[in-house]
Amino acid sequence: MMSILSNKIDFAVLVSVTMANPNGDPLDGNRPRTSYSGYGEISDVCIKRKLRNRMQDMGQRIFVQSDDRSDDGCKSLSERATAALGKIKDRSEYARIACETWMDVRSFGQVFAFKSSDKNGVSVGVRGPVSIHQAVSLSPVEVKSLQITKSVNGEPGEKRSSDTMGSKHMVRFGLYLVKGSINVQLAQKTGFTNEDAGIVRECLRTLFENDASSARPDGSMEVCRLYWWEHNCPCGQYSSAKVHRSLHVALKDGVEQPDSFEDYDVTLDTLPGLACEIIDGV
Repeated sequence: MMSILSNKIDFAVLVSVTMANPNGDPLDGNRPRTSYSGYGEISDVCIKRKLRNRMQDMGQRIFVQSDDRSDDGCKSLSERATAALGKIKDRSEYARIACETWMDVRSFGQVFAFKSSDKNGVSVGVRGPVSIHQAVSLSPVEVKSLQITKSVNGEPGEKRSSDTMGSKHMVRFGLYLVKGSINVQLAQKTGFTNEDAGIVRECLRTLFENDASSARPDGSMEVCRLYWWEHNCPCGQYSSAKVHRSLHVALKDGVEQPDSFEDYDVTLDTLPGLACEIIDGV
């Protein structure tokens, strides 16, 4: 029998980006997200999307699926929820079955539209134990933009349409830090297990497998190192903030513009009684 998570977990991931767009901003012409200070950013939503894809690759059932990855024939979240939970009229039972059915629900949480036995429309909210911060680069990033032409063909037999101009944006190089935690109290409510935590760890280690695109060619996004702290109690021996601050990443002496992970010195403070498992990426 799988055991519910009993000890708090913190984690951190160092991700390198080389000539790729890790997370385009639709409000800025799909340019890579950056802060006003020039530091690169990757939203937590983007990271969770990649984690969901990896969970699905590992054979887990996922509620929030990409359209091109739908594996159950459902064309919307509403259709998927109705197919699995439509006959349940008790809110607590609805949330319990949803967590049992889909790993991303018991990991990240979800809000469901719910119709009770008296046909009143309400929502069922599930708070997930896995929380992830927005990733931020450890140095300002340089965004390169290229003008490209896109050929557009007409219907068969028609003259080919004229080429159109477009733009492609990418980060020359950036090292990003992803931070997160797994909360025991919420894990007990959703049924998140130690086995689930192991799957999340493997998904983080292999975050960019099967994630290639024209904006992110294979090899351009890399998990350099994963840090995994497992506490010896439900509430943790230290706060997540203190655990994450124990990881220090700084440019090596003489390096002004980093080109690779090797241009950084990475050190880890010792927290008495709390061991850190250090795992290299793929």
